[in-house]
Amino acid sequence: MLAPVPRPTDPFAVRCSRALLSPRSRLSLLALVLLSAATLVVLYEPQRLLASGWPSTGGAGAVLLFGLAYGLCTAAFVPRPVLNLAAGALFGSGAGLTAAVAGTVLGAGIAFTLGRTLGQDALRPLLRGRWLRAADGQLSRHGFRSMLAIRLFPGVPFAAANYCAAVSRMGYVPFLLATAIGTVPNTAAYVVAGARAGDPGSPAFLVSAGFIALSMLGAAVVAWRKRHALRRPVTVAAVADRT
Repeated sequence: MLAPVPRPTDPFAVRCSRALLSPRSRLSLLALVLLSAATLVVLYEPQRLLASGWPSTGGAGAVLLFGLAYGLCTAAFVPRPVLNLAAGALFGSGAGLTAAVAGTVLGAGIAFTLGRTLGQDALRPLLRGRWLRAADGQLSRHGFRSMLAIRLFPGVPFAAANYCAAVSRMGYVPFLLATAIGTVPNTAAYVVAGARAGDPGSPAFLVSAGFIALSMLGAAVVAWRKRHALRRPVTVAAVADRT
């Protein structure tokens, strides 16, 4: 019995497949997905549905469905504080915190998968600056510890941390575990504030509101100091060039 004769490979088909699977094409697809998600958020405002139109009764099923919706909205750049307040207002402190943390991990996992699959190969060659290489090395070598610190510090944008981690060589497990642990304090503060919004004079509301205010103040102070620290070398270099 004669062996089947292999068909000659179509050069045009090979070139098309390579072009479609190239790092630049995948990065363009990632940009298109993120732009589409942001546009849908602006047009339909899903956070309003979660905040006011969601059924607060229904037991574990409603909490689970809210967590799934929370994750999708977070991946689409809906602000997490709004979702956390809604979780507390609808389900109370305990169930609301469970739904919010689960949704946070889900949204972070979606963003990490998109960034790792579609953007890593195209963006890693661009890590040439000193600060970018340092951040990439820190995330790649000390993934869990670095991501835990980022999640505990509320001044780092959630989406930016997700995609920076995806471009690095951090693994899925350290990323998701650090996200699940590190987002609890800040998330709990917003959830409790949402659950006790009807009684703004209660100790729980005052403590959670104070924690939110202090964390925002700390983030602003650190961002201001980092800004001046980053501008200082540029100023020195500019003076040296002039002389």
